[in-house]
Amino acid sequence: MRTALTIAGSDPTGAAGIQADLQVFRSLGVHGAAVPTALVVQDSEKVHEVLPVFPSVLLSQLRVLLADFTPDAIKIGALGSDDVVRNVILALGGLERPVPVVLDPVLFASDGTPLLERRAWPSLRELCSFATLLTPNLPETEALSGRETGSRQACEAAARSLLEELGAQAVLVKGGHRDGDADDLLLAREGDGFATHWLESERLPGGPVRGTGCALSSAIAASLAKGSALVEAVEAGRAFVRSALARAEAVGRGGRFLVYP
Repeated sequence: MRTALTIAGSDPTGAAGIQADLQVFRSLGVHGAAVPTALVVQDSEKVHEVLPVFPSVLLSQLRVLLADFTPDAIKIGALGSDDVVRNVILALGGLERPVPVVLDPVLFASDGTPLLERRAWPSLRELCSFATLLTPNLPETEALSGRETGSRQACEAAARSLLEELGAQAVLVKGGHRDGDADDLLLAREGDGFATHWLESERLPGGPVRGTGCALSSAIAASLAKGSALVEAVEAGRAFVRSALARAEAVGRGGRFLVYP
């Protein structure tokens, strides 16, 4: 049985966070394990409060779980606090064998509410060195790299900066916040340089949909858990999310939720 572990916040609506990750894992035929990093008080419209878990409890959960079995892939999402980030780093440092890690560096909720305290950003940059793949959106790419992403050339420079400075193996810059096309950029280490892949993304009608970033990173992690190569896993994850977007439906008073195939 292939397994994937999500380390992320809890979203009681089920549209994002560990609840969404587990739905994605199940849809893709991978057993999902989960360790929550924060309890998020929210509804379909907005985040009301973020309560990080006790860091020592998180570390104990991870150590006990990882001593029992090593997952075939790990997805990391919202982390909440600096102490939580540091304890995730401690847990990953104790892995008995290399594991693909997909890190979604969540800084803010879609409504702008911070999901990671500002003082934790340096620790998040340290955590990036464990990542097989980073999946930031455009604002997160700019915040972590200190560079603009307004053009393709600028976006590529920002992505290179993330890989060179943070030590990740690859970065997928999600283009959903861009005006016009929503193409994604995949930049991966290749030999002494980088391989650049621009991936076309068609905007679908119907307004905003919650949880797309969580679904994408967890779908990629599921494909990596099943043994796919990175580029293949990214393409499979993007296709999975496009299919879920086409089925999206309204739930509650807020935006639409993904419906998984």
